[in-house]
Amino acid sequence: MTAKDVIKLAQENKAQMVDLKFLDLPGIWQHFSVPIDELKEDVFEEGFGFDGSSIRGWQAIHTSDMLVVPDPDTAFMDSFREYPTLSLICNIVDPITKESYSRDPRYVAQKAEAYMKSLKIADTAYFGPEAEFFIFDDVRFDQTANSGFYIVDSVEGIWNSGREENPNLGYKPRHKEGYFPVPPTDSQEDIRTEMCLEMQKCGIYVEKQHHEVATAGQAEIDMRFAPLIKMADQLMIFKYIIKNVARRHSKTVTFMPKPIFGDNGSGMHTHQSLWKGNKPLFAGNGYAGMSELALYYIGGILKHAPALAAFTNPTTNSYKRLTPGFEAPVNLAYSGRNRSAGVRIPMYSANPKTKRIEVRFPDPSCNPYLAFAAMLMAGLDGIENKIHPGEPLDKDIYELGPEELASVPTMPASLEDALDNLEADNTFLRKGDVFTDDLIETWISYKRTKEVDALRLRPHPHEFFLYFDI
Repeated sequence: MTAKDVIKLAQENKAQMVDLKFLDLPGIWQHFSVPIDELKEDVFEEGFGFDGSSIRGWQAIHTSDMLVVPDPDTAFMDSFREYPTLSLICNIVDPITKESYSRDPRYVAQKAEAYMKSLKIADTAYFGPEAEFFIFDDVRFDQTANSGFYIVDSVEGIWNSGREENPNLGYKPRHKEGYFPVPPTDSQEDIRTEMCLEMQKCGIYVEKQHHEVATAGQAEIDMRFAPLIKMADQLMIFKYIIKNVARRHSKTVTFMPKPIFGDNGSGMHTHQSLWKGNKPLFAGNGYAGMSELALYYIGGILKHAPALAAFTNPTTNSYKRLTPGFEAPVNLAYSGRNRSAGVRIPMYSANPKTKRIEVRFPDPSCNPYLAFAAMLMAGLDGIENKIHPGEPLDKDIYELGPEELASVPTMPASLEDALDNLEADNTFLRKGDVFTDDLIETWISYKRTKEVDALRLRPHPHEFFLYFDI
């Protein structure tokens, strides 16, 4: 789409405002809006000014002036605004040097794609994330000097089976029994369908939607795979639509990996494949129908997974889901069909075009531009250095004895551990200046001070249960 096409789209839809969206470092969309009269062809080169010092993880106050430059390919009409509004995703540019901003996550993803092409290994990296989420009816939380609590609630929550609801109609999924029940047990079919229809209006190809395993409204909507940057853009639109459709129904959505104790958390299994021209590079005659190149890509993912975790599982809450001994894919092994492995090779079809890997440890709290770029860089490092992943693990990991299990490496146990691994292993990310030293150092510092240390300083409610009578 060109600048002229965007202006025509705005005119055809009688847009009155233009919403300019971009991403802060942790991965939350930011925005500001301008009247439609400001939408001229030159803004797609010159951009709009804003204060970069107010964005998390960005500029200092004395270098705060920045530009957002809209990408015409990202234009869509925003269904959630009262007045007709055209939405555009933007790149961030320095107003003086006119260079792309090194801490703009979208720019990192653009550099990762460019680096892949420079190697002449592949020209397209396809990504297909399966982002799970919870739809709640109520959420309350607070932290003060003398108190701390959270309460989430859902009409579907099994804990409400005895509540006076005038009337309580039952049909609440039991813990770990929320996968695929029909209505009325699945009470959110229509809401998820509305989410899908809104996505389709924005050009997102939806493959399916369903209730997920947990009680209390856990859900999944799957998008068809797309090239890295396009998919990262779509995942941000996906989150925006899901949250706003829920709000229409006086409900709320969270992509926190583990908002409920004692039931499944929300993961983001991420399908990946490399192509060159019209040729799928992951299909071959090796294990599970994979090529040698695909196995090297898996080797790079598994080798660098402890460092990747800082971007693919970037919250302290992520490690409430990634807990050994439960169903989360903490084991750094690969397998065909085995969902307990960190990397799975889906076996639904023998068609070479469907050959892909599924990296199962990421979660939807991640910044998709950074997470996808980091996984691509790890996979490319595996190909460049011929890192073989070893033998596949086709056994039930939960049936392995202590000696066998000890030989299977695992994901980090905490965000602090993941950040330590990133600090020790980041050369593969810095190739081609994709992840700069400044971005990596800023990410580690931000996560340690704003999240790891912030949580460590505060008493946890369960500590009172454990220790108050000491």
